[in-house]
Amino acid sequence: MPSLKDLKIQINSVGSTKKITSAMKMVAASKLRRSQEKAEASRPYSSRLEEMLFSLSKSSLSGEGVIKLLTGSGKKENYLIIPVTADRGLCGGFNSSINRDTAKYIRQLEKDGKSVKLITIGKKSRDFFNRIMKDKIEESFFDLGSKGVNYDIALKISDKIQNLFFENKFDVCILIYNKFISAITQEVAHQQIIPLEFKENKKDLSQESKDISIYTYEPDEESILKNLLPKNVSIQIFKILLESNAGEQGARMAAMDNATRNAGEMIDNLTLKYNRTRQAFITKELIEIISGAESV
Repeated sequence: MPSLKDLKIQINSVGSTKKITSAMKMVAASKLRRSQEKAEASRPYSSRLEEMLFSLSKSSLSGEGVIKLLTGSGKKENYLIIPVTADRGLCGGFNSSINRDTAKYIRQLEKDGKSVKLITIGKKSRDFFNRIMKDKIEESFFDLGSKGVNYDIALKISDKIQNLFFENKFDVCILIYNKFISAITQEVAHQQIIPLEFKENKKDLSQESKDISIYTYEPDEESILKNLLPKNVSIQIFKILLESNAGEQGARMAAMDNATRNAGEMIDNLTLKYNRTRQAFITKELIEIISGAESV
């Protein structure tokens, strides 16, 4: 049986932990509001840009130069996979779900005979894949959240991806990230940015088939595509970073809330145990005093 001193130390220790987790929950909740606003504000812009590119892509264009970002290399043998995680932990299963899904997807691709390379975003994905697939990592980006997600970070990642693509290092680029649904819900999503896919846009545009408006572009479609396609890569990456950051704050807030509740329950149980132990010691001492008095 632990002594009263040990129980008191344990209660104080759990109490200190509870204060820390409660403070972290409040900080995450404060950051979540701003991150959520930014993530939700980026969605209409990125989706409308994809719709515009889909409309422009109807023209018969060859897959040369920058247009290759849209049409691809014509092959699907070499994949560049980019898992997007956080730099810090204490956010529940936010990071592990991405790492687990990415590792499973890579194994499936290799089983199908594909070659895979990695660019990791976030310390948690870098550390995880350094342990199991270090030879596949082309580059790692981390410490992105120290000053908040900004477009310069997305542009730096985009430049690296496009340089690898035009050097024929890969045929398909897919980002795996946590899509922000709500403060307590994040969904692992895959988004292919090279060559550009239009899964959702095709569905949306088919519903607007009654619109028979004719658009003329100035300058021509190819010139606009050459200007927009590189920007689209960086914009889609920026949107994904914002989604991931909002999801991270939501996951951390939920995790710290659970930790605070658990710490409170543990303190209650330890306090009850402390009181019972203290009462047992008092009863034992009283019995010893009474027994000694009777023996005299």
